[in-house]
Amino acid sequence: MFARRSTLPWPLLALFTAGYLAPYLLPTTVGRLDSGLPLTATEAGAVGSALLLSSAAAGFLLAARVDRVGPRTLARLGLTLAVLGYGCAALAHAVPAVVVGALIGGFGSGTSTAVAATGIAAQPDPHRATTVGLLGVSALAGAVYLTVPHLGPGHGQPLAAIALTALAVWPLTSRLPLRTAPARSRESRAPLPHPRAGLLLAATLLCWSLAQNALWGVSGRIGLTQAHLSETTVGAVFALALGAGLLGVVGAGALGPRLGRALPVGGGTVLIAACITLSASATDLTSFATGEIAWNTLYPIVLSYVIGLAASLDPRGRWAVLVGSASSLGTAAGPLTGSLLASQAGFPAMGTVLAAGLLLIAVPMTAVALGAGRRQLPVVEITVEAQAYDKATAA
Repeated sequence: MFARRSTLPWPLLALFTAGYLAPYLLPTTVGRLDSGLPLTATEAGAVGSALLLSSAAAGFLLAARVDRVGPRTLARLGLTLAVLGYGCAALAHAVPAVVVGALIGGFGSGTSTAVAATGIAAQPDPHRATTVGLLGVSALAGAVYLTVPHLGPGHGQPLAAIALTALAVWPLTSRLPLRTAPARSRESRAPLPHPRAGLLLAATLLCWSLAQNALWGVSGRIGLTQAHLSETTVGAVFALALGAGLLGVVGAGALGPRLGRALPVGGGTVLIAACITLSASATDLTSFATGEIAWNTLYPIVLSYVIGLAASLDPRGRWAVLVGSASSLGTAAGPLTGSLLASQAGFPAMGTVLAAGLLLIAVPMTAVALGAGRRQLPVVEITVEAQAYDKATAA
């Protein structure tokens, strides 16, 4: 298991950024597949879903194996697959080759994320580490959104950006442990703690992520076709939205546990539902930008608290990886779901359906957060009593 340290684990945060970049670039990736290859909008969304489904499969497969195989080995494997898969998909022009490359790259992203999530869960303050990781991926994705429209047409630019990020992170893996703490025979075979809370959180986060990425996957099309904006303008809006997300994550990091987890998770999800409704019904620059910026400000805040909540359920990081993988499943289904809903009912109706779903799942997500908060109170009290006893005996 990763050793607990007070300083930020920069190699893990870089790995987190490399693993999460593909979902963050989903709108431009799907949009470019649609415009640069002989694919319909629904088919392009299906390719994006397949990429993220491959990423989720890696997380489920490796959730309990990071300690056994070793963080450095798995991280290097994941980054290598990401470089090769996304790089080949960026250079290929035949649809089957692009799909295969995206699947390989997606598995690499999921492997990188699994290692990062396991290591971050072992940190003294996993929420702080998560917020810094989200800062990194939001900043990088924002830079890509500003740059890609100026690099000409074609499907390869966003895929190449993900591949180059994985390549840049690869040297940092030398600072990851080759093996985690040996033996731990009893601990390694210990069952997952808090199974009901973990399973409920995984199920609700799957639906939560599906709703988010159903909109995110078609946001580019909303801006281009319904709000009648240019690709450059849409890219600028996305960059501003991710920049606002940076401010949101900074705010979440500054607040830390002061608000607990129930209010940010439950209340934040309700506000996100309102933002999705506004963004999906946008018909001009003002409404589109307002919805996207407000939504992207709230999304990483809530996500950071949910990831921290999952990490609190198991310090070995298994729930963090499994819940993250469930989120990836929802993310994977998002683009196709959004494309199908939009094609059948239109963007505004799609937004209404997604918002209603978010309001429903906000209740069980809040319940898990409240339960986790109650379970942690006795631990804090015991720790305080132990410290008082230590001081008394030392005196």
